[in-house]
Amino acid sequence: MSVTATLPRSEEPSNFTPPEKPAPPAQNVAVTVVLLLVLVAAVWSVIDLRINLATFIDSFHNAIAFVSRIFPLDFPPFLEIVRMTVQTLAIVVVATVLAVVISIPLALLAAANTTPGGTSRTFGRVAIVIARAIPDLIFAVILFRIFGLGALPGILALAFHSVGMVGKLYADAIESIDEGPVEAIRASGGSRAQQIISGVFPQVMPQFIATALHRFDINLRTSVILGYVGVVGIGLEISNAMRTMNYDRGVALALVVLVLCIITELISGSIRAKLMGHEEAKKKGAYGLAFRIADAFSQGWVSSSRTRSTPGPDGHTPQTMPDGAVRTSPPWTLERMRRSAYLGLVLVVLAVSTLVSDISFGSIVDGLRDLPQTLSLFWPPSAGDMLGDLVHGMIVTLQIGLAATLLGAVISVPIGVLAARNAAPNPSVHKFFRITIVAVRALPDLILAIIFIVITGLGPVAGTLALAIGSIGLLSKLLADSIEETDERVQEAIRANGATRSQVFFASTLRQSFPAFVAHVLYQLDSNIRAATLLGIVGAGGIGFYLMGASRVMSFDVVTFIIIMILVVVLLVEALSVWTRKVIR
Repeated sequence: MSVTATLPRSEEPSNFTPPEKPAPPAQNVAVTVVLLLVLVAAVWSVIDLRINLATFIDSFHNAIAFVSRIFPLDFPPFLEIVRMTVQTLAIVVVATVLAVVISIPLALLAAANTTPGGTSRTFGRVAIVIARAIPDLIFAVILFRIFGLGALPGILALAFHSVGMVGKLYADAIESIDEGPVEAIRASGGSRAQQIISGVFPQVMPQFIATALHRFDINLRTSVILGYVGVVGIGLEISNAMRTMNYDRGVALALVVLVLCIITELISGSIRAKLMGHEEAKKKGAYGLAFRIADAFSQGWVSSSRTRSTPGPDGHTPQTMPDGAVRTSPPWTLERMRRSAYLGLVLVVLAVSTLVSDISFGSIVDGLRDLPQTLSLFWPPSAGDMLGDLVHGMIVTLQIGLAATLLGAVISVPIGVLAARNAAPNPSVHKFFRITIVAVRALPDLILAIIFIVITGLGPVAGTLALAIGSIGLLSKLLADSIEETDERVQEAIRANGATRSQVFFASTLRQSFPAFVAHVLYQLDSNIRAATLLGIVGAGGIGFYLMGASRVMSFDVVTFIIIMILVVVLLVEALSVWTRKVIR
């Protein structure tokens, strides 16, 4: 029998070598290098754009003068505000509904479990990516040339760009469903349409509605931007006021938009939370009505299309009637009649919104008739004699996106930490910073850009500061959510060993949420580069300035060239962002 003795650490042989740690995967190394390069580029952008204390000091007197010119605020008559608000909401409602209608079939094609083949899936995915990559302002420029002035080009621009986000999230939701109900319907001889209507839609309807509500919030803020290219509503009135330097009227209207965005954000956010099961909704007042409308969509809309043996979302199972017929819809109880009334209310709102939007159906016919001739103006693309300027404008756009993301990320860290329920020192601090985030998120980037242009002058500094504030709103919220979703058992284990509050935070909370925060920052960079292309329309620098200039002088071949430049850059940035986030997670 042999005995093996284990030497104490102090008596180990001098040539003892501890086992080497495995080398990190090549992808992790590559991602680390990419992130460092992005960080260096962002720091360089901040320096090169002269975003520093000296710039703020030089602009201090302009800020004082601007404040003195906006007070007292000049609000329009109340009925005029109501008219503009209703008109803006009507356009956003129609655009969002149209985006949902287009996104559902594209999502079914893009989802692997519902598409009929690889070619269809590729088509669906490519269409969604292109819609997301092309900013709504570019859609508006093209559509205004096709259909002329009015609400229609703005509605279509909002809808087409929204398909990029809505279609992707819808496709992801479809791919995440439980395949059991679909398999049961297929085994019972159900057609593909029956499988989708009765097996897929009931499962994804809450996510569909939540996504549509979130997109409605975004479209409401974007409608202000489209006002600068002629879309009626509050955005157009803000544009007219700012162009004539009536800052007291422009800022007053901007405050109306801010209040409208905050109210919409609170209501739609509560409905989304109810639909996704994150909290118990209050069934009172306007909130209760909104919740019940959401329930009507998520529970009652497929009641008439169920199969013979599959219970519906409300638990109803089809019954065999005395004459042998199979009843596939639930009986008309008081609850079902109430849900149907809510569905009818939604349809009425949509109909009224369509009428208020004042869509000219004659312009649709005329635009489609002249479509070949109009599109010929955009092809072939040409840079004219502006290639150097366009390349420089694209570089400035990238700099604006990088600098804004860096500034937003740095400032959002303390705000996001204090807004997290499990990291804030007390509930009052948590609530205060959550409200602050909601208020910041409601500020449209374009309005901020206009204010900063007045203060700092024309150029990329104004665009960077505007996007930085927008980044603070989103990144702070996402960071707070990530911190609240960390595993509290790990934190409790560290705390039980005598660790202080700060030690628990840095050793557990921050460590768990850091990968998600990096992914959120990369997503924000992707979004900021898209947004930077828009702010040029008001003189905030970047390629957007040249885009609007070429559009105004009707150099549509140059417009196409700029669109291709933006599309290529945005797709490259998105591909890099998606790959990096995938490896990090």
